Amino acid sequence: MPVIRIELLINAPVEIVFDLARSIEIHAKSTAHTKEKPVAGVTSGLIELGQTVTWEAIHFGIKQRLTAKITIMERPYRFVDEQVRGAFKHFKHTHEFSAVPNGTKMVDIFEYTSPLGVLGRLADKWFLEAYMHDFLLQRNLYIKAAAEDALRNG
Repeated sequence: MPVIRIELLINAPVEIVFDLARSIEIHAKSTAHTKEKPVAGVTSGLIELGQTVTWEAIHFGIKQRLTAKITIMERPYRFVDEQVRGAFKHFKHTHEFSAVPNGTKMVDIFEYTSPLGVLGRLADKWFLEAYMHDFLLQRNLYIKAAAEDALRNG
């Protein structure tokens, strides 16, 4: 099972970063390159514990839907979303936030299992793990920019 870990330092308070990371609108903007949009469940605002969101996006030229549920929420330090339905056999996405001297350390840990057994594991090695790393990094850099812009612009 691949585990992707991304750490970023963000020059903004932990509360701001935490809320941006669970904002439906920020998620949609940060993934615009895949035409990702919420189509069911929570479709705007801040997602909360026990709530679900269904995202529709285009990955690898194929329109897909994925439903995730917030299974843990410890504001403003941690939340976890897990796949309820979608292309993965399983995924668990842990978002951690800690206050540091110049702002927030944001850690993303994405654990997943691809479908299709051996073929899925080959896909992980050949392209999927790198694709998911880049997808999550781009999203996190968007959150960083939004948080630092919010701090600058009040």
